[in-house]
Order: sequence, then C-alpha cells, then structure tokens
Amino acid sequence: MIRRVHLVRAVATCCLAAAPSIIHAQDTTFRGVTINGTYDPLRDKWGVVVLPVAGPQGDSVRAIVQRDLDFSDRFSIIAVDTSDMSALHARGGAPGLNYPLFARIAAAAVVEITPVPSGLHVALHDVAGAKVINVGEFPLPPTMGRDWRMAVHRTSDEIARWVTGQRGIAATRVAYMRGSVVHIVDSDGAGDIAIPTAENAMSPAWNPVGSSLAYTTYGLDSRLFVLDLATGRSRNIVSAGRNAIVQTPTFSPDGSTIVYARASESQGDLYAVTRDGGTSRRLTVARGAYNASPAFSPDGRRIVYVSNVLGRPELYVMDADGTGADVLTNYDFSENNYRSDPDWSPDGRQVAYQERIEGRFQIRTIPITGGTPKMLTSDGENEQPSWAPDARHLVFTSTRTGVRQLWVLDSESGRLRQLTRSGGSRLAAWSPRLEGPR
Repeated sequence: MIRRVHLVRAVATCCLAAAPSIIHAQDTTFRGVTINGTYDPLRDKWGVVVLPVAGPQGDSVRAIVQRDLDFSDRFSIIAVDTSDMSALHARGGAPGLNYPLFARIAAAAVVEITPVPSGLHVALHDVAGAKVINVGEFPLPPTMGRDWRMAVHRTSDEIARWVTGQRGIAATRVAYMRGSVVHIVDSDGAGDIAIPTAENAMSPAWNPVGSSLAYTTYGLDSRLFVLDLATGRSRNIVSAGRNAIVQTPTFSPDGSTIVYARASESQGDLYAVTRDGGTSRRLTVARGAYNASPAFSPDGRRIVYVSNVLGRPELYVMDADGTGADVLTNYDFSENNYRSDPDWSPDGRQVAYQERIEGRFQIRTIPITGGTPKMLTSDGENEQPSWAPDARHLVFTSTRTGVRQLWVLDSESGRLRQLTRSGGSRLAAWSPRLEGPR
C-alpha cells in the first residue's frame, strides 16, 4: 500500500500519531531492528518514506525500491510529494532529517539513497530515535538493464532485512510456461523474457542457487533437460524411452539430485537422478497407479508428491529414499477428491497445493503435520502454487480475469497482485534469492 502525504500540509498537522520507535541497531549477528509494540502481519505495516534520489537514474531507483518494499507486504509506503525539499531536512543547518515532520506523517523509518561512483549509498533513519541506524553501499551496473534492475532489487531486500530481520524477495524471478515456451520474469512483473529450450518444453524448476533450470519435453521423445542460464545451453539428462513421458522435475535442496516422474500407459513412478545425468533410481513402485509432482522438504530428507493409489489423487509424504510413504491429505475422504501440485514451504511448516472444490481448482495449504487445511483462493480457478523464498508469498495460475495469468498472493494478509499480462501463463516456479547476475 502506498499512501501519499503532502509534507507542507503535514508540518502544520499535529494530531497525527507519532511513529513507533525503532530501537537500534547493528551487531556482528544482525537480527534487524525492532519496532516497539506487538506486530500483527494481518493488520500492521511499518510506515516508510523513500526520499527522492538524485541523478539521471534516481527516479527509477526510487520507484523500484518503493514498489519492492510495498510488494513485500511488510511496509506501508508513504509517498511524500513536496516542492520544498528543504522541508525534509533538519532546520537551522543541523545535520540529519526533519524527524518531527516524519513523525507527524506516521513514518517509522526513512530511506535515504545517494548515488556514489560504485553504485548506491543507503542510510536507514529511525524517525522516533531521530538517528541513522544502518548504512550500506550497494554496487550498481553503469547502464540500465536486467542486471541493473536486479541490483536495485538486492538493495531493497537488504533494506527490508535492516528493518524486519528477514531479507526481502524482490531479487527473485519466476519461471513459467506460455504455450511451449519457457519465460522468466522478475518478481515485480518486469523484464519478462523467453528462454531458449528444446521443443515442447514444460514444467521448469530452479536449482537451489538460481543458475539453471530443469525442464521436460513432451511428445514421442520425452526428455529431461538441465538448462544453464549463463550459456543458454540445455543438456539432456534423462530420456523417457518408448511409450513413456518424463515430467514434473524438482531439484534437491543441495542441488545434487533431480527427482522426476516417469509415466507409461500403465503406471507412473518417481525416479531420482544425479544432476550430471547419472543412473536413475526408482523411488516408488506404483503397481498400476500414478505418482507425480514431487517437491522436497527444505532439509532434503522428505518428499511430498501426488498419488492416486487410493483411486483418487491425494498428497503423500515419504522419505527421500522412497520409504515410509504416508498420506498427508487425510481429511474429507471422497471418491471425488482431487488434490495435486504440492509445493513444500521454505520454512518447512506447510504444503501448498490445489484441490478441486465444486468443480474448480482452488489453492489451499495444510500443515506438514496434517490437520485442517486453509483455503487461500475462491475467485475463478486457481492452480499450480509455488512458494517464494520467504515462505509467505505464493505465485499461482488463475483465471480470475477470464484468461490464465500468474498472480502473487500474500498468504498472511490475503493481498493479491497480478504478475503477468499475457494470457496462457501457467506452471510457475519461484526462484531462490539470486545472489549474482542471472
């Protein structure tokens, strides 16, 4: 949410609540600053002002940082609008900002960004404490482009960490399918590009550091590939063989293994193969059923997947070696159940999935220990959820606008935003946080 405030008017307004205090500070194990009082993510957000940024790229830097903090759903952006920039700074030539002014507009923090030869110098001001509580410098490529935008996203994520103790998710991307073409888009919906792959691609999945994608192809010669994003080259890892297909690959958290489904006319099973294409080993024995859509737990010890061994698709959890399988969605048993496309949250606590309800798929989550699921969507048909690295946001396919698009949901507050603008978008996979140029 962005709230616009005219600072000249705010100077004369004394009845607004003062911002909550942010208590310092920095130590060798930074945990983020703490805001006094109880924080309720369903109701409360930190009010933040991002000051105007000088230089030819300043407006773009400021706009991206504001949007990133807003999309984190942890901040309320107060977009100040003033023609008198001197009102922002302390009076009488004193150092610092006009903290009483920002307190009157309910700002908890002010972000001050200054261009420097190496990139951006950022200072975070605690309004109630009337001081700077953190500073940092962030490299920035000299020319605007995808790498430049990603560098600004990383700056936003560090600002979020300074305040909340948890890095943001702006410096991430989403891989998805449009037709049989793999696309990658920044987490804010910008920079959408098509990726070169083998023909008839589907089901992209990120490796743990975001440097490559696994994907499969469909047709008479179904295969599993790994695409190196730096070179644009795909390497064939597995060939399905005659009258079979491979699908729904996923990387293990350490990146050493890819688990995928191989299906024939009679059954489908899960297999594990090393990332360099070593010998596959079978993890499940379907005996006439179909197992598919694996997703690892964050520690790599277990796998959630979908199976119709009971006659209808349900979610199961097994050890990573294929033993100890047990049903997870053990509620409301019915022959009409259809639960599929699971994704294990990065904090390990829950699984997101799609369930057919009254003829339409909707997104739900269920604790990994089992129990009562939570409904997250109801408008249109909603499918194929994928978690962001913060274990809070999900990207999924939705028909709520009349065509299939990707949407992002904050699972704590319920806030939605549209990610893609071209119809037919589906099978999204959210990347890890990207540490370097991709």
